[in-house]
Amino acid sequence: TSTAFPCCTMIASSWNTEIAELTAAAGAEEAAENQFGVWLTPALNIHRNFLCGRNFEYFSEDPFISGKMAAAVVKGIQSKGISACVKHFACNNKEDNRYESDSIVSERALREIYLKGFEIAISESKPLCVMTSYNKLNGHYSPENYDLIKGILRDEWGYSGLVISDWGSRSEIYRDILAGSNIHMP
Repeated sequence: TSTAFPCCTMIASSWNTEIAELTAAAGAEEAAENQFGVWLTPALNIHRNFLCGRNFEYFSEDPFISGKMAAAVVKGIQSKGISACVKHFACNNKEDNRYESDSIVSERALREIYLKGFEIAISESKPLCVMTSYNKLNGHYSPENYDLIKGILRDEWGYSGLVISDWGSRSEIYRDILAGSNIHMP
C-alpha cells in the first residue's frame, strides 16, 4: 500500500523544488516501510510528443525544469536511505515501438534538450542508479551505447554509480558491459 502522490508534471508545474523534495521524501518513507531499497524514479524524459503514454511520469518539455525537479526528487528519496534511479537514459519520448525505435538526434539537440536534465540531476543530486532506455540512440541501443554511457555519463560527467538497463532490453549483454553498464535487467 502507498499514497498516490501528484504526478511529476503536476509537481513540476509548481516550480517549487522544496515541494518536490518533500513529496519524494514522503514517498521514500513508504518505500522503506514496504522494504524497498530502490525506487525506480524520477523519470525525466522530455515532453516532445503529446501522445507519449508516460508523459505524466516526466516533468516538462523544458530540460532545465526537468533537471532541477529531478535533482530535488533524488535528494528527497536518498535522504531516507532509499536509492533513487533516474531514467530513461536517453531520448525515450514515445511508447509506440519503444523496443525497436531509433532516436536519430544531432549532437546539439542531444546535449541541449535530451541530456541537459539528466546532467543537472546527476551533478546536483548524485543518484545511486541510472536506468537506460529501450530505444536505440543514433543506431545503438542505449545500454550498449558506448558514447552515451562511457563517454558522456561516466567520463564526462564523472558518474560512478550503478547503470542498469530497463527490463527486457533488446541490447546485447556483452555490449552493455563494454559500454559501461552494470546490470542487464531482469
